[in-house]
Amino acid sequence: MNVPIIVVTGAECSGKTTLATQLSEHWGRPLVPEIARKYLGKNLNYHRDDLLIIAKQQHRKERELLDQSSHKIICDTDLLVIMIWGEVKFGTCDSWIYDTFEKNLKQNELSRHYLLCDYKIPWEADGLRENRNNRSELFNRYTEKIKHYGLAHSVVTGGKKERLAKVLSSRAHIEKENQLNYTESS
Repeated sequence: MNVPIIVVTGAECSGKTTLATQLSEHWGRPLVPEIARKYLGKNLNYHRDDLLIIAKQQHRKERELLDQSSHKIICDTDLLVIMIWGEVKFGTCDSWIYDTFEKNLKQNELSRHYLLCDYKIPWEADGLRENRNNRSELFNRYTEKIKHYGLAHSVVTGGKKERLAKVLSSRAHIEKENQLNYTESS
């Protein structure tokens, strides 16, 4: 079974959750939420080990929804985000995150397309966001990782409505590139 996965990714406060939610609602497909928000609450006093716990929960939730769905799922983040987060915050991340991410990429039954959200939208503080002043650096790091792993991706720019419209209008290109099936929900 080839279950397509759309992963919304990018720097902090780049509109990932908004776009992922919009796509999930528009297509009527399951949304894998960002586990870190619930896990951390408003607590910025976390450690490298917490990222491993978050990564395992994020991966488990994605696998659960994949097992339940015969159509695409939308991910509001995946292990790539946690990998970059660990590298930026702690200089590295746990080998389980690297290994599991790379293993996921090699699985033939999964087609992933990354929507890399541009950071050029207004910053909204929320108690968890830490990198207000280096979002361009983070965006560049995401771009480098995506290229390093050879991930199918699109860069999404503009405001909330414009981003959604761009993704929906580029649907045919994304489908062809990834052999994804974007049939609308009935």
